[in-house]
Amino acid sequence: MAVLRKLARPLLAAPFVTGGLHTLRHPEAAAESAQPVVRAVGKRIPALSGDPLKLVRVNSAIQAGAGLLFATGRAPRLAALTLAATLVPTTLTGNAFWTVEDPQERARQRSRFLTDLSALGGLLIAAADTHGKPSLAYRSRHVLDHRHPVRAVHRPVEAAAASTAARVKAVARGSR
Repeated sequence: MAVLRKLARPLLAAPFVTGGLHTLRHPEAAAESAQPVVRAVGKRIPALSGDPLKLVRVNSAIQAGAGLLFATGRAPRLAALTLAATLVPTTLTGNAFWTVEDPQERARQRSRFLTDLSALGGLLIAAADTHGKPSLAYRSRHVLDHRHPVRAVHRPVEAAAASTAARVKAVARGSR
């Protein structure tokens, strides 16, 4: 499974790294398409109501950085979750097929939208991947289950050891 992760992570991260670097260098088109979303989100979250160009640059820098971390296996769960979070606004602004009139362009945008959704699914699976080991939540829920059987075995073993020690002492005293 480790080989699969080493191959799959860079493949899943590649579009984020290349797309993030490209958008970082040329943010104008993305900023223009992001403007309606920035306005809508800015009404609810004032901190995000700034310049669309700056927000697009920040988003693309985060995508490139998190993509590199994910591809190299550094903090892969956090990187996958970060990529998933940045993918949502990118998908909504870049592939708004419901606003397109031309049928061919609409089909192309819908295809990209669905591709982004599949990448989102892969990232969410990667964010939950614990390398085959139980998660901390699982271990903390089951620690009490494991402690009780150990105590149940421990008490009879202690009693048997004490009685054996007493017998050995008795035999040792009697042989003197």
